[in-house]
Amino acid sequence: MSPRPSVACLGAGRMGRGIAVAFAYAGHAVTMIDVKARSPEQFARLEAEALDEVGKTLASLSQFGLLTDDDAKIVIARISVVSANGGAAALGRAGIVFEGVPELVELKREVLAAASKSVGPDVIIASTTSTILVDDLSGAVEHPRRFLNVHWLNPAYLIPLVEISPGAATDPAVIAQVKTRLEGIGKVPVVCAATPGFIVPRIQALAMNEAARMVEEGVASAEEIDKAIRYGFGFRYAVLGLLEFIDWGGGDILFYASRYLEGALGSDRYRAPDIISNNMRDGRIGLRTGAGFLDYAGLDIDAYREKRLAALVDMLRHFGLARPPVV
Repeated sequence: MSPRPSVACLGAGRMGRGIAVAFAYAGHAVTMIDVKARSPEQFARLEAEALDEVGKTLASLSQFGLLTDDDAKIVIARISVVSANGGAAALGRAGIVFEGVPELVELKREVLAAASKSVGPDVIIASTTSTILVDDLSGAVEHPRRFLNVHWLNPAYLIPLVEISPGAATDPAVIAQVKTRLEGIGKVPVVCAATPGFIVPRIQALAMNEAARMVEEGVASAEEIDKAIRYGFGFRYAVLGLLEFIDWGGGDILFYASRYLEGALGSDRYRAPDIISNNMRDGRIGLRTGAGFLDYAGLDIDAYREKRLAALVDMLRHFGLARPPVV
């Protein structure tokens, strides 16, 4: 792999602009390709709007101390926008392609099919869809072994996580290459099966709907619920993963709490999945048994706890909530 391949983004909307900033910031040349036929005047407006937003994003990052104004000028110079007519030439220079057009299956298939004819057979093509399964799109791509879903979380230039979802035909070597490319620009890639909702959208849909339901039921105001999420739920899970947290407290705690909530609230949406009771049966309770969802064999548990607690203290400092003792 070349050290910094040029990147093509199919679509010049929010996702394309975010990906462009992420890669250009890391030294890559990026071309956003407009996939819609427009008059020269219409395209000129789109180009100006896209580059203006990129400029404002970089100005914000400069204000936050991540780069200087001079750095921002260098970064934005790596980004260009071309019309649909210039798309084939831009794709011919691309080392990797990200599709980011609206969430319409037929539109994506059309754009991907055209793009796959304009790049070499080994150039990786990725859809950024958050809803459409990879195998619903891969049939439109020539040489589907090089195709997969790569789901970025907005704002793409800031959020570290990127979800990779390969299809039935995806070459494992392509997965490894995409992970390497993403890690090379400071992202944290995770691989998941081709399933609706990937990882984050599936979890957050449950959490967001439950938060809205609590407002509807009068459990608490929107302001109080968001405060609880920011300083409790989200606070912990910025340090401990959800499954790691189950192990931290013990899977049995979750099992009995879930059984109570299911009965008290009269809804099976709180029922613990079978894997929780199966783990209990097998003695995989969590930290205190040396295994749960994760394996803690050979781990210095005290040092591990100390490291996680130190990270939580850093979170307190981040929120301005760390206070000296009253002595």
